[in-house]
Amino acid sequence: MANLPTAVLGRTGLEVTRLGYGAMELRSDDGDRAVSDEQSTRALNAVLDAGINFIDTSVDYGLSEERIGKAISHRRDEFYIATKCGCPATPAAFEADGHVYTRENIVAAVNQSLRRMKTDRLDLVQFHGSPAKSVLDENEAIETLAGLRDQGKIRFIASSSSLPNIRDHIEMGVFDAFQIPYSALNRDHEGVIAQSAEAGIGTVIRGGVAKGEPGVSGVPRQETWETFDDAGLGELLESGESKTAFILRFTLSHPDMHTTIVGTQNLDHLEENVRVAAMNGALPDDVYAEAKRRLDGVGESSEG
Repeated sequence: MANLPTAVLGRTGLEVTRLGYGAMELRSDDGDRAVSDEQSTRALNAVLDAGINFIDTSVDYGLSEERIGKAISHRRDEFYIATKCGCPATPAAFEADGHVYTRENIVAAVNQSLRRMKTDRLDLVQFHGSPAKSVLDENEAIETLAGLRDQGKIRFIASSSSLPNIRDHIEMGVFDAFQIPYSALNRDHEGVIAQSAEAGIGTVIRGGVAKGEPGVSGVPRQETWETFDDAGLGELLESGESKTAFILRFTLSHPDMHTTIVGTQNLDHLEENVRVAAMNGALPDDVYAEAKRRLDGVGESSEG
């Protein structure tokens, strides 16, 4: 087991590993990104064996929740689980073909997640899709999650939020944690991460490795990775350091980031992520500052 750095997830008080795991990669057993039950079981147990204690999933991530239940529900006390609501869980929600934040759909989603993951509590339930405050108010969605919290089914109320709605979400003062998109190649939310943490809200970063280096991670080349070359970030790599490792370290360097969820079913990639988080960690201050200066120079900077 690696000695992974931890942080307190805002006012939740949960001590989470700064490297978390995103279980969306385990969603399918068909197609180009197919993962077998055996592979998902190995991956999830390897995650826990490595010392990672924060796992993120969702109602609409295909087989992900069920696979968590099958593979590691017997190790439930070793990890915190964050899932989502607003995703289609009732017939009406499916018919709407989008996120629905009614009481009926939220309650159905939470109960379904509990059954699928064979657990009696969900540590975080996050609104999926960054709904506007007006939508949450109209549906009494916060009140619904608060009621489920009072029943002991969930512990903390969270949201997968992004600009522009995240600013209203911060002001609402009801959220215990946010899941926020961020990496060196997508710095729009750099400022609101800090604002969230200052308000006592836990910060869970998604996209913290920008899906990994194209051609290495298994995903096609993405335009965002052109920024890496344009900014000359390759000149800042340590000897033998991969581009993905550098991007992960950049994310870990944000002083107000509590955990970043990185998804993979490749055990070699998981091992590298753990090694980077445990042994290398954040970039040296001067390298971090230089990386941000170079990114600013090519137009990749924070809005907040």
